[in-house]
Amino acid sequence: MEWELGAAGVAVGLLIAVVTAPVGVSGAVFLLPVQLSVFAVPNPAVTPTNLLYNVVAGPGALLRYRRAGALHGPLVRRLVLGTLPGVILGAIIRVFALPGPRVFRLLVAALMLPIGTWLIIRTLRPARSGTQHPQPAPRTITGLALVVGVMGGIYGIGGGSILGPILAGRGIPVAEVAPAALASTFATSIVGASTYALLSLTHSGSIAPDWYLGLACGFGGLIGGYLGAHLQPRLPETLLRLLLGALAAALGTLYAVGALT
Repeated sequence: MEWELGAAGVAVGLLIAVVTAPVGVSGAVFLLPVQLSVFAVPNPAVTPTNLLYNVVAGPGALLRYRRAGALHGPLVRRLVLGTLPGVILGAIIRVFALPGPRVFRLLVAALMLPIGTWLIIRTLRPARSGTQHPQPAPRTITGLALVVGVMGGIYGIGGGSILGPILAGRGIPVAEVAPAALASTFATSIVGASTYALLSLTHSGSIAPDWYLGLACGFGGLIGGYLGAHLQPRLPETLLRLLLGALAAALGTLYAVGALT
């Protein structure tokens, strides 16, 4: 029934966002396998549905971060500058030169599992003060954001799940990474969803999002994101870094199993 689907979407979106918002992850990358396996959203409509989730869910956490004054700073601008053109390119690739979902799952697994493990190890065994790596250069951050933006446009993921562990592992505090990653996710999701809407006018197929499910999941994410952002200042940096690393490693494992089965 429609109301049961909507209730399930709200519950899933809320649960994911509460856990992921404190570390700058929108949760769309965790929502993607749920949409494919549980809600049976067809390809490529699953991508704009995920982007719709980000658009609806994003303001919850961003409002909380804005009130805390955490949305100011160069990191936000660098991530947005890179991800915005990337998501447009990714949407075009998704529609006209679509790589299979198995390739994507293997790519996410190969990327996220070692990144998450690396971040956990760095947190539990921090490097000596004299051997710490410097924070990445501004151009490096923007270039990384561009690549992540392309992936976000193709698969509808927010990008925070990739950017967060890498930036945190290079020494940027999670309290700074989280709001910047979520801000870039929100901006690119608006642009990405708009790009898919334009492409749907000139290309056949299931390109439009599943509006009902996307809005339901997004509403749950809106509430969960606000609650998660509210919790972040109360959590120690070490715990946040371990949570971010564990989420990345769990995501890599989940996608590896999905790709190999």
